[in-house]
Amino acid sequence: MSFIDHVEEMRWHLVRSVAAILIMAIVGFIYVDWIFDHIILGPAKNDFVAYKWFCWLGHTFHMDSLCLGEVKLKFQNTALAGQFVMAISVSMTFGFILAFPYILWEFWRFIRPALKPTELKYARGLVFWCSMLFFGGVLFSYYIVAPYTINFFGSYQLSPKFENIITMENYYDTMSDLILGMGIVFELPIIIYFLSRVGILTPKILTTKRRYAIVILVILAEVITPPDAFSWILVFIPLYMLYEISIFISIRAAKERVRRQAESENQ
Repeated sequence: MSFIDHVEEMRWHLVRSVAAILIMAIVGFIYVDWIFDHIILGPAKNDFVAYKWFCWLGHTFHMDSLCLGEVKLKFQNTALAGQFVMAISVSMTFGFILAFPYILWEFWRFIRPALKPTELKYARGLVFWCSMLFFGGVLFSYYIVAPYTINFFGSYQLSPKFENIITMENYYDTMSDLILGMGIVFELPIIIYFLSRVGILTPKILTTKRRYAIVILVILAEVITPPDAFSWILVFIPLYMLYEISIFISIRAAKERVRRQAESENQ
């Protein structure tokens, strides 16, 4: 196809992706009250399931520090249309998360015609694994990172004279940044795999440049999380584990690339 035909094809893939987000967002808007009260505000409640898990782990391993204290948060709305705008924002985020596999599928349909049969073989299951990693990052952030972050800042006081009254917008921005940020960052192994397959990255580069990667991961964890040490550690550890997993994936991808080149030379 010509360049204009490619642009036209991409436009329709984008249109269908946006339509999927809007459809899921409409569903989210219908149930936005329940979503906001039970999901968005879940980590701000003392009966949130993650707090029970942490306490159980603390009692099991005799680490009482894992059992977090009581969450004492009050929320306020400071804008006339604030609650309506918040409902739209929550619905759009909900729509994007649910439509993420379909968006990946549309992206895959766009690039698939340009791939060779051998490349299609190695890219099998791409949409599934990308979706699983994304949802894994979302769930990890929601059940692990977000509760500690909210509990820390919700209970932190410079003086008893100050009371934490949080705006809805500030709370939601913190939650959405954590959840979506971790969901996207968890795609690292997939990115490393494809960069290794085309030869841009090699296992040697990933291992010799590990110290620089650690610095980048530290900065990334600082950007994703609020400025407290514990939240930073909770994010940095899985990021570093993903990097080490990516090295193993890169080794396998590099071996496949070398084998493919050898087969093409023998033909």
